Amino acid sequence: MESQNINHEDEKIIENKELNIWEALIPVAALIGMLAFNVLLVYGNDALSGSNQFILLLGAAVAAIVGFRNKISYESMVEEVAQNLKSTTGAILILLMVGALAGTWLISGIIPTMIFYGLDILNPTIFLAACVVICAVISVATGSSWTTSATVGIALIGIAGALDIDAGMTAGAVLSGAYFGDKLSPLSDTTNLAPAMAGTDLFTHIRYMLLTTVPTIIVTLIVFIIIGFSIDHTGKADISAYQTAIDGTFNTSPWLFVVPVLVIAMIVKKVSPLIALLVGTLLAAAAALIFQPELVHAASGLEKWDFVSAYKGIMNAITVDTSIAPVTDNAEIGEKLAGLFEASGMAGMMGTIWLIICAMVFGGVMDAIGALATISKALLNMFDSVFGLFASTVVSCLAINITASDQYLAIVVPGKMYAKAYKDKGLAPENLSRTLEDSGTVTSVLIPWNTCGAYHSTTLGVDVISFLPYAIFNYLSPFMTLIFAAFRIKIKELSGNAASDERVNL
Repeated sequence: MESQNINHEDEKIIENKELNIWEALIPVAALIGMLAFNVLLVYGNDALSGSNQFILLLGAAVAAIVGFRNKISYESMVEEVAQNLKSTTGAILILLMVGALAGTWLISGIIPTMIFYGLDILNPTIFLAACVVICAVISVATGSSWTTSATVGIALIGIAGALDIDAGMTAGAVLSGAYFGDKLSPLSDTTNLAPAMAGTDLFTHIRYMLLTTVPTIIVTLIVFIIIGFSIDHTGKADISAYQTAIDGTFNTSPWLFVVPVLVIAMIVKKVSPLIALLVGTLLAAAAALIFQPELVHAASGLEKWDFVSAYKGIMNAITVDTSIAPVTDNAEIGEKLAGLFEASGMAGMMGTIWLIICAMVFGGVMDAIGALATISKALLNMFDSVFGLFASTVVSCLAINITASDQYLAIVVPGKMYAKAYKDKGLAPENLSRTLEDSGTVTSVLIPWNTCGAYHSTTLGVDVISFLPYAIFNYLSPFMTLIFAAFRIKIKELSGNAASDERVNL
C-alpha cells in the first residue's frame, strides 16, 4: 500500500480494563449482522453505493453506546476518529489522483495502446499466469500494490475484456502478483512497518518471508495455469478485429509507453507516489493533445478548437466521466470496447472515499473504547502453544482488518500486543513480522470496506466479491504461515540469553 506519512510506531494502543470481551464484540456482531442483511437481502452488489457506508456509521453508533456505558467520553471518541481520518489523508489524495490518471490515460490513448499491443503478446491460455508475473515484477520494483493496480492492472483488465476472460479472475491474478511484490519489496511501507513493530530488521524480515511467500506464489501460479488451460477459448472474437477497432478510434503508438514507464521509474527512485501520479497525469494530458487532439476536442463539447476547448477537454477527462465511442462496424466488438473506453475521473472516486471515511469512523470509535485491544488480548490469552500463538496472531490481523478497516492497524495493533508473547515463547521476532505480513497485509484487499479492498475494487472496476475467489495468493498466505507453524518448519528461535526459559521444541 502507499505510504501515508504517519509514524505508526508512535501510535498508542488504547486499553480499557472495564471493557470485557463480550462488550467489545457487540459492535462487531451488530456490524456483521447489519451488513449481511443489507448486502444479502436488500442491495446486493449495489450496497457500496451508499447503504454500506451508513451501516458502518450505525456500527460506530453501537460502539459509542458501549463506550458510554464504560466511561469513555464523547470527546475521546471524536479525537480518535479524527486521528484515524488523518491517517487516511494520503490514501484519499492518491485515490483522487488515480481517478485523474485513469481519465487522462484513456483520452491520451495510453490504456488503449497497452491493450492493442497486449493482445499481440498475451495468449489467452497463459494470460492469467502472465498477469501474476507482470504485476509481481512491477510491484517489487515500485513497492506498491496500489500503483500496480492503477497502471498495468487497469490495462490487463482491458485486455481480459477483449479476450473474453472473466474480470474477476483477472483482478484476482493482478492482486495476487501485486501483493506478492508489496510484501517483499524493501520500498513497501508495510514491509518496513512489520519488522519495526516486531523488533527485527528489514532484510532479515524479507529473507524470512521468502520461506512462506515463495511456496504460496508457486501454488498460485500453478492454479492460474490450470485455470488458463481449462478456459474455453473457442468462439472467441478475432483479436485483429479488436486491434482494428482500437486503431481506428485512437492514434496508437509505442511512444505512449513512455508515460507509464516514467511513472514507474519515479516510484522506483522513491519519488512520492502522489507526485509520480500527478506527473503521470500531466504527461498524459500533454500526450493527449499531441496524439489525440480530435478526442480532446470532442470531450470539451465546444465547437471551436482552441486553447479553451483543449483545456476543457483535458479537465473533463481528469474530473468527470469520459466515454469514447469505438469506431467499428462490428456491433459486438463495439459494445465490448465501449466498456473499456470509459473512465470516471476524480468524481468516480468519491464513493470509495465516502466508504473509507465511514469505515475510519467505525474503526476510530472501536479503538477509542478499547475494543481492538480487548479483542486482541482475548485472542492472545486463548492459546498456550506455539501454534496457538501463530493462530491467534493471524485471527487478530483478520479481525482488525474487518473491524478497523485499515491495513496499518492490522499490523500495528497485533505487532505491539504480541511482541512480548513471541519473546516469552523463545521465538525470534521475525516470526511475528512474517505472520503480520502473511495475515495483515495481504488479506486487507479481501474486505470490501477496508481501505485496500475499496481502493482496488474501484481502480480495477471489479467488486470484491467477484475477485475474492481468485485472489489466491492473498487468502492462501495465512494458511501457509499456519502450516509452517503447525509442522514447525523453519520456526526460528531466539539465540543466547535473549530467549526465555520456555523454549520451542523443534
